[in-house]
This record gives sequence, structure tokens and C-alpha cells, in this order.
Amino acid sequence: MTASDAPTSAPDLTGHPAVRRVLQTLAVHHVVPEVVTLPDAVRTAAAAAAALGITPAEIANSLIFRAHAPDGSVSPMLILTSGAHKVDLVKVAELVDDVDHLDRADADFVLEATGFTIGGVAPVGHHRQVRTLVDVSLSRYKHVWAAAGHSHTVFRTTYEELLRVTGGHAIEVA
Repeated sequence: MTASDAPTSAPDLTGHPAVRRVLQTLAVHHVVPEVVTLPDAVRTAAAAAAALGITPAEIANSLIFRAHAPDGSVSPMLILTSGAHKVDLVKVAELVDDVDHLDRADADFVLEATGFTIGGVAPVGHHRQVRTLVDVSLSRYKHVWAAAGHSHTVFRTTYEELLRVTGGHAIEVA
């Protein structure tokens, strides 16, 4: 199976409020992706890749971290990383101005910051602006797949498009 012939027997979730939010945000940037609805939740890059018939490296994981600033404030940071990588939190904090350190966000923090539940966090469509970094290793692939707002939905995009629609900054994360 390839990504182009991914299962289509799953229910259409394009009307789900979170998926609609993603599609509306993408439309503002003149992007009209095909949303693929998978029969099972894909909460990990490995599960998404298996469902699409691609490698985990071609999955653009949307991971939310808690960014701690020197003044003690904490804000969400979205890192779009290849599913083949584990984010090196020390390295990223050293590369990003005004961040002392990063740590994993819990489910409540993710939901409050983005409006999405873990497993469905999309690169766009968040409830509020979230500072975004994009893993440069995603540039190796003609297409990558990202969550579309629900744990059963994904859409195909490109590294360049992710940078453009998120306003993100390219960075090495691993």
C-alpha cells in the first residue's frame, strides 16, 4: 500500500470541528489538501507510517513542548519533527534565543495551547499563535504527512509548505 491508496473505508471526518479548523487555516494560505481518514487512530509516527505505507521519517510529527524563558515564563512551542527523530531538547534550547530549557507538555497543556488532543495535533489551526520550529530533515522528502486535527486524519504536504503555512523556522532538532 502507498500513501496514495491509503484506506478510504473510514468515515469522513472533514466535518469534525478540529479538522475544519485545520482546513480553514490552510485555505487562508491557499492550500487545499486531501485529508486522508484512517480506520484506526494513529497516535505515533510509526502507526501513521504503517497505515500510509511509508517510512516514519516521512511523518511530520507535531510535538508541543513547554518553553521556559529566562524570566521564568512558560509558553508552548511546536516542533514539527521527522517521525524518525527524537527531539534533542538540550540542543534545541541552545539553538533558540530566549529559551532556557524545554520539557514535554502534558495532555492538558497541549489541549489548552492548541485546541487539539495528543495524537491529532496539526501544524496549523491552533487556538492561539504557537511558536513553531520545523525539522530540516523533513526537507529530504518530496512529500511528508501531518496530522489534520484528529487522531484518524492526516494530510500530505511538503517541507516548504510547512515552513510557509506555520511561519516556522528551520532547525536541526536531533
